[in-house]
Amino acid sequence: MAGHSHAKNIMHRKGKSDAARSKVFSKLAREITVAAKMGQPDPAFNARLRLAVANARAQSMPKDNIDRAIKKASGNDGENYDEIRYEGYGPGGVAIIVEALTDNRNRTASNVRSYFSKNGGALGETGSVGFMFDRVGEITYPASAGSEDKVMEAAIEAGADDVESDDEGHYIYTSFEAMAEVSAELEKVLGEAESVKAIWRPQNETPIDAEKGATLLKLISILEEDDDVQNVYSNFDMSDEEAAKLED
Repeated sequence: MAGHSHAKNIMHRKGKSDAARSKVFSKLAREITVAAKMGQPDPAFNARLRLAVANARAQSMPKDNIDRAIKKASGNDGENYDEIRYEGYGPGGVAIIVEALTDNRNRTASNVRSYFSKNGGALGETGSVGFMFDRVGEITYPASAGSEDKVMEAAIEAGADDVESDDEGHYIYTSFEAMAEVSAELEKVLGEAESVKAIWRPQNETPIDAEKGATLLKLISILEEDDDVQNVYSNFDMSDEEAAKLED
C-alpha cells in the first residue's frame, strides 16, 4: 500500500522532533474538544471521544492536556470547529484527501488551495477524488507488538479484513463499522494499540518517481504542518529505488 512505502517512512522519522510532537498534541486536543462537543463529555458514553482520548494516551499526551481539552468543549467561550474535507491532485496526478477541523472556513480553504497551487497540485471539488478511496478503520501497532505471523493471526481471530507490516509497525484494517469491536479483541492479545482511527484508504496506487515525489512529499508535509489540518491521505506509490534517491 502506498501509505507505508519507504518514502512514507522517511517522513515518519523526520516527524519525531519536539516541535512536531507539540503540533500532534494540539491536533489531538482539537479532536477531543470536537468529539466532546458533539456528544457527552464522558468517554464512557461517547464513542468518538473515547477513541480520541485513547489515541491521545497512545501518543503519551499528558492527562491534564486531555482533561483541559474535554473541559474546553463545555466552555461558553470555546471555539466552534467545522469538519471539512478537501480533495485534489498533487504532482504526478496523485490523489489527495485533506481532513480539517477549523474555526475559520475561509482561512483554511485559502491556505489549502495555496499549498496545492504552489507545490504542483490543484484543489478540486469535494468528491473529485474521494471515489478512489474507501472509508475504513486502521489499527496501528508498533513493530515491538509481535512478529508478522503473530499479528496476522491475532487480526484474523479478531475479524480484521487485512494486515500490512513493515519495519515501522503493523497496520490492521477493518470495515469502518467493525473498527471498535476488532480493536477491543486485538487489545486482549496485543495490548493497547498505538492508534485506532477511521482513514481514507486508496483502492489503487499511482506510481511516482523521486523528482515528482520530492515535491509531493513537500506538499503533504506543508499540509500536515497547518494547524487546521488533521489528516492527509494520498494514493502515491514510490519504489524503494526511487525513494532512496530522496535520501541522497
